[in-house]
Amino acid sequence: MTEFQQAVLSVTRVIPSGKVVSYGQVAAYVGSPGAARQVGWVLRSLEGVDDFPWWRVVNNTGRITIKGNRLNTREIQRELLLSEGVEVGEDMTLDIEHYRYYAKPDQLRGFELKPEHIEQLMSRYQPN
Repeated sequence: MTEFQQAVLSVTRVIPSGKVVSYGQVAAYVGSPGAARQVGWVLRSLEGVDDFPWWRVVNNTGRITIKGNRLNTREIQRELLLSEGVEVGEDMTLDIEHYRYYAKPDQLRGFELKPEHIEQLMSRYQPN
């Protein structure tokens, strides 16, 4: 497993039940802003991993957009989010800002990011 893949897994594991983040947010949290698509590829490759909360990562517009695989589909992602209290419409959309998870500064430091990158994240991914 690559360093990037491990970082994606580490970040995704800290998302609490009932919260979501965007693919781009995960990419930013691992120090690779602009790598949202690659985050999706990593998550898609996790077929058969039972204890990993892949379903808590959605499109930044609040839409479930995974291509899925044999075990992880859009419908399963919707059901898992619903089971955690996240309201997801039949059209696979949700109010991302209502359910968005924001990593705390201590968590960001734990991701071993450069201080200037943490400052950028704090200004971009913090509630208003």
